[in-house]
Amino acid sequence: MSGHSKWATIKRSKGKADAARGKLFNRLIREISIAARMGGGDVDANPRLRAAVSSARAANMPNKNVESAILKGTGQLEGVNYEEITFEGYGPGGIAVIIECMTDNRNRTVAEVRHVLSKHGGNLGQTNSVAWMFKSKGILRVPKGSLDEDTLMEIVLEAGADDMVLDGGEFEITTSPETFEDVRSALEKASIPTVSAELSKIPENSVKVDADNATKVLKLMDALDDLDDTQHVYSNFDISDEDMEKFQ
Repeated sequence: MSGHSKWATIKRSKGKADAARGKLFNRLIREISIAARMGGGDVDANPRLRAAVSSARAANMPNKNVESAILKGTGQLEGVNYEEITFEGYGPGGIAVIIECMTDNRNRTVAEVRHVLSKHGGNLGQTNSVAWMFKSKGILRVPKGSLDEDTLMEIVLEAGADDMVLDGGEFEITTSPETFEDVRSALEKASIPTVSAELSKIPENSVKVDADNATKVLKLMDALDDLDDTQHVYSNFDISDEDMEKFQ
């Protein structure tokens, strides 16, 4: 598995999903609000908002939370104005890292991200120092027992998916950003549940990390992910299953 898949697997296996549900909802609310602010509150006419609402539904966020976030984004309800900031940098073993944040205090966020990177053997890079190594993709995950593989493959490919692979107990479906919503809608229409549905950044090539740096990389990812202003963390690390098991 590539870095993005391994990190998603680690977070689930550590039980962070349930423990961090409050933080997950906060991230989704921020994304919904800023999407509504930038493109309007009409879900059908705003692709970014539609994707954010889809992610919220996949996470079982209550409708009232979604509606409130949209109204705050459009200014119909009072709320905090968030700014999007993307950081690029490097971690142990020469891995590339992208950290997407939403903040109401830029100086605080810059200081926190720089501190975490420095503490865990990394450093900030300049704009586009590593972004060129990643491509934007839609990633949807479906429980393995939801449908037989051939039928599921037919549904998602017909809707415009690029690929589907079995990853542990789930199917990981990859799409372009443009066909992400079409595939999500096709799954919904077929009453197929999704574990997660989000737009992501996928590395085009991975960096193999040796045993000495594996724990350092995973601790860095964990620390960046735990920052209050962090929305997403992406990396191109490739760690062996044996070294991954030591961290879980």
